[in-house]
Amino acid sequence: MSALPDALVVVSDSCPFCPTVLAGLTDLMKSGHLARLEVVNIEHHPDAVAALGVRTVPWVRLGPFELDGLRSPAELKIWANRAGSKAGMAAYVVELLATGGLQKLIELCRRDAHYLDAIPLLIGDAETDLHVRLGIGALFEELQRQPLLARLVDALGALTTADQARTRSDACHYLALTGNRRAIPYLEPLLDDTDPTVREVAQEALASFGSTRR
Repeated sequence: MSALPDALVVVSDSCPFCPTVLAGLTDLMKSGHLARLEVVNIEHHPDAVAALGVRTVPWVRLGPFELDGLRSPAELKIWANRAGSKAGMAAYVVELLATGGLQKLIELCRRDAHYLDAIPLLIGDAETDLHVRLGIGALFEELQRQPLLARLVDALGALTTADQARTRSDACHYLALTGNRRAIPYLEPLLDDTDPTVREVAQEALASFGSTRR
């Protein structure tokens, strides 16, 4: 099975940016960066485009990434190379949250929980900026206690032993929002954490499960 991503591009006859994006994808196909390239014209296949939820053109699905608007050939190549990696998915989440795409990210996660898998990577990265962290918080608030968050319990649990107190504290908070009781064994040791804020957040998190002490 090929590890190369597929690409789907939606174009319009009247779109001034579509030829650039289509040419960039065609070059990626020719250079062996794509496994398949499908082109859909909105004028000729409006029903198919509507089913995709496309609101503007050009629109590209490149592997797991949905990209709106004009993208240079260099950008498209970067996203093609990122497809299939957790770091690539993290970069996509960062772009969405940095460009007002929170609602789109929520919709993607509800459609496919794999979009969540990069979130612990960002929580544990000291370089993740505040805007993105706030977006992650809003994402968890929207999805809290939904079954799809169960897939993150172990990854968040691993962050409870991180060196940075902020990371441990954030992990506690998000473990509580999963609503999954598998989080409890990860939270209990932090009642004795060296950092008072971590201890407080762990206590609150355990209280949300009706538990306060081992």
